[in-house]
Amino acid sequence: MATIERKVSASEGSIVDEKVDSPVNEKVDLHDTPALAKADVGDVSENVRAIDLDETGHERPIETSEDYALRLVSLDDDPSLPIHTFRTWFLGLGLACFAAVLGELFYFRPQTVQVSGLFLQVFAFILGRGLETILPGPNHVHPKLRTRNTWFWRFINPGPFNIKEHVAISIMSTTASDQAIAISVFAAQDLYYHVAVNPAIGIFTLIASQLIGYGLTGLARDYLVYPTWAIYPFLMPQVQLFDAMHRAKGVFLQRKRRVFFWTVLIGIFIWEWFPEYIATTLTGISIICLAAQKSPWVTRIFGGAAGNEGLGLFSICFDWNYVGSGGLAIGSLFTPLATQLSLYSGVFVCILAFCACYARNVWHAQNFPFLSQLLFYENGTQYEQLAILNPDFTLNNTLLEQQGLPYYAASQTLYQLSRTAYIGAAVTHFFLWHFKDVWQIVRNVRTQECQDVHYQKMKVYKEVPVWWFGIMFVVTFALGLGLCYAADSGLPWWGFIVALIFSAAFVPILGTLYATVGYQPSLQFLIQMVGGAMIPGKPVANMYFTLYGYQTYQLTLNLLRDLKLGQYTKLPPRTTFVMQTVGGIIGGILNYVVMKSVIQGNRPLLLAVQGSNVWSGQQVQSYNSAAITWGALSKALYAPGARYGFIPWMLIAGLAAPLPFWLAHRRWPTRGFNYVFTPVVVAELGFLSVGINSSWMTSLALAVLSQWYLRKHRPRWFRKYNFLLSAALDGGTQIMVFVYSFAVGGASGTARPFPNWALNPTGNPDYCMRLSD
Repeated sequence: MATIERKVSASEGSIVDEKVDSPVNEKVDLHDTPALAKADVGDVSENVRAIDLDETGHERPIETSEDYALRLVSLDDDPSLPIHTFRTWFLGLGLACFAAVLGELFYFRPQTVQVSGLFLQVFAFILGRGLETILPGPNHVHPKLRTRNTWFWRFINPGPFNIKEHVAISIMSTTASDQAIAISVFAAQDLYYHVAVNPAIGIFTLIASQLIGYGLTGLARDYLVYPTWAIYPFLMPQVQLFDAMHRAKGVFLQRKRRVFFWTVLIGIFIWEWFPEYIATTLTGISIICLAAQKSPWVTRIFGGAAGNEGLGLFSICFDWNYVGSGGLAIGSLFTPLATQLSLYSGVFVCILAFCACYARNVWHAQNFPFLSQLLFYENGTQYEQLAILNPDFTLNNTLLEQQGLPYYAASQTLYQLSRTAYIGAAVTHFFLWHFKDVWQIVRNVRTQECQDVHYQKMKVYKEVPVWWFGIMFVVTFALGLGLCYAADSGLPWWGFIVALIFSAAFVPILGTLYATVGYQPSLQFLIQMVGGAMIPGKPVANMYFTLYGYQTYQLTLNLLRDLKLGQYTKLPPRTTFVMQTVGGIIGGILNYVVMKSVIQGNRPLLLAVQGSNVWSGQQVQSYNSAAITWGALSKALYAPGARYGFIPWMLIAGLAAPLPFWLAHRRWPTRGFNYVFTPVVVAELGFLSVGINSSWMTSLALAVLSQWYLRKHRPRWFRKYNFLLSAALDGGTQIMVFVYSFAVGGASGTARPFPNWALNPTGNPDYCMRLSD
């Protein structure tokens, strides 16, 4: 019997202390379990254990953090498995390059999409098994290719492609795929300031900003990686797939599961060619748009198949690239239902707020596009930002008086409002629900050892010393500081340091939300606000302040995520550290190269309000607009009494948001108020302000099907197939997107659009009225 420390439920908001005895590897005797005697013998003998069953002998749902840690993740480990082999480094470097290119292509999509770790995992497995077969080695299956058992041939091909090689490759490639905020800086300078950053400065800035979070990672791992309650629910599909591919031969190699996985992957690869290329109407079918093709309000409310088109109400989406969130942390099939219901509660309020503000012409909303990230003059024409700046890109007040202050679209104003308020909500949520337990871990970290079962299994490997993280931080700190001056960013040394301090302060607060409920909050608007107050009149300096204040926090959480993946899969921590470092360097180099290529080939689309259903500059537009308003015009726009002076006050208003639900839970602890994650609700009040919005109702329906019906009423199918299904869908979709982007999508320089026909019309794919270009 294994005693584990219970800390937090995947769907709970509170943390409790309780000791739970769990028979980790205890098998089920069919003769002693009548409820299972009628079950399929193949299924039961496969991996059903007593820990999976309730007192009646039926399999119980996955609910608590211990369920995640013990029922979904294997404890098996073989420390003798080789890791640093030719296969590891050849495939790791190759897939890191591939993932960095793909991640940068996704950056310029109309909807924010990240490279799925599941996709990289599947690709690595296919290639790894291929190299296992064709590379010569001591145990090679072909007698003619057998070689002497020397260290060199063991390095080339030590035998079967193993889980540790596989995880190392996946971590390196996933780190390289992380979308760097520095790209927003360089792309904005190129598109809006006509400044091409020196390639050396650009590449080394990318590397420094990618790796500077290592110092914070070393400090935060004690409470955001090791404990059982830090479950990172979005890792479950990856972890289960690793286990299925390598550990449980009766699981993945069982014909039923093997056929299921590869059938779904190949099927979705073929299918995605239709909504992405051949029949784009499938991205968003809107019956109401088809019935009223000339109504602007129908487009605004029910359209959504094109970027910045509409709110997607009652649209049906058949493009998994958007329905399944494309590998984002919020995934329909693996994010806990409470998190998703909190998110979509915010979305419903978002629809009402957007429509009300536009209908009542709040902030002159009707003068501007319904959804847009750009800045405008009051008459609705696009604001000329260079007309208010000096040659060194600092604010010229005389020119500002001539041009007047810019306006945001009302939807973008509400997005800023929500993303400011939720920071206050996240702070209060952390202190109400999690602070006591996190503080106890921090206070006792040197005197009390973590009792998590996976952490205990990892003790056989050498831990990464704190000074490794310290050296990485010092080197990247010096590099980043020097490059700020080399790039003429306008960011002073003290501003650089303050940005890092803010980032460090929010890692435990927002990181706890990320680790427990699978939601990664954005710190961008708070950092931009602080940067504008401290360094007024300098939009480029604000970009760099945001780069190091926001990106450092974001990538710190990503690095902690990979450390948890290593703990779940028993990859030595030092190997994880090396793979993350190499991946960050590769990503920095290739992100810059691909960015230049995409801008050169698609500049008009990147500058347009809507772009196309393939290419969009929405992320760059949003980042640049925020830099102008917060960096150059913060006092004129956001001071008390100014046009948008209420937005900073939302930070304080957000502090109160969690209190009613916390008090209600204290008064009625069984009524479910702890399932309401107020930071998520508040953050997504502006969820539909950008991108392709036709997918959210389909995503919600799948979330209820997977995380409620299957989890509760079909727990065995859920445990065996749900996460494999998510892995196959993400993997097949992103393989297709990569092939499509270079074959016909224009990533190689020339786009080859599919001929127009009924399901691939000109204008909006869902036949809604086109409102902007």
